[in-house]
Amino acid sequence: MKHVHKSQDGFLYDPNVRASLQSFTADAETLPLEAAAAVRQASQSIDRLRSHGATGRGLSSGALDILTRLNAAPPEGLTIGDLARTAGVTSRNVTGLVDTLESASLAERTQDKHDRRSVRVRITPEGRAWLTSFREPTQRAMSAIFQGFTSEDLTHLRHLCLRLVANQHRLEAYLSTPGAPQ
Repeated sequence: MKHVHKSQDGFLYDPNVRASLQSFTADAETLPLEAAAAVRQASQSIDRLRSHGATGRGLSSGALDILTRLNAAPPEGLTIGDLARTAGVTSRNVTGLVDTLESASLAERTQDKHDRRSVRVRITPEGRAWLTSFREPTQRAMSAIFQGFTSEDLTHLRHLCLRLVANQHRLEAYLSTPGAPQ
């Protein structure tokens, strides 16, 4: 943050990032790339703070994400595919995260009662207790990192981030269309 400055219009920017991007873009418009760099930095900051408490407890931010999704799931749990879709990651990635949660006794795999070929994952009582002990420090950390943000600021930030995600999904769908330029 020591390199961040305020521009004449009152908005923050990083002159080092801008200079490196100007070199990269051959002096073309750098604002979209600066915005992407800022989003990446913000995401990394939030992940570091969010996972700080989880890491000391043996969970990555990915495993924590899956555990919170299982906490909100119906009692019979969710399939690996359901978890992958809602988390926006691959089934292979979720399988590894569930392995981690299962080895820590925070989640368990069970046979699907309606489809014996399918396996469901559900949170255990130990998993619920883990989340309960993690909730308050996480809420304090998120309040601290968003200190000074109004409810309107947070609503706009959420909206803009979700627009980025929607654009990325639209672009991926377009690029996966046969004949689309790569």
